[in-house]
Amino acid sequence: MGNLAIIYSKLGRWKEAEEMKVKVLEMRTRILGQDHLDTIHTMSNLANTYSKLGKWREAEVLEVQVLEMRTRILGQEHPDTIHSMGNLASTYTELGKWKEAEEMKVQVLEMRTRILGQDHPHTICSMGNLA
Repeated sequence: MGNLAIIYSKLGRWKEAEEMKVKVLEMRTRILGQDHLDTIHTMSNLANTYSKLGKWREAEVLEVQVLEMRTRILGQEHPDTIHSMGNLASTYTELGKWKEAEEMKVQVLEMRTRILGQDHPHTICSMGNLA
């Protein structure tokens, strides 16, 4: 099911991807538990699909949950946690939450610069996101 949802996403069939990812999330939550990394990854994928559909509020709700769980489980400086911060910051931008977006983008840039170095592609991307 998860693979089919990914194929729908790659084909730009976002509504079908959304429906499938909701089912996958429900199953993974029930079987693996909410704090399992595969469940959290599925939540992140569903949030991404909501973003592609312009469902920014739904994306925000999931992205906040994903960030909180990844911070608690993986730590604040784990690459997946930092990536989640960047996703949430982008959603804040789309929602017009400029102050929250800027603060989070600055935080992402600072962490990536410190951890990855200023010449790393992810750091450079973060610079562009903040500009």
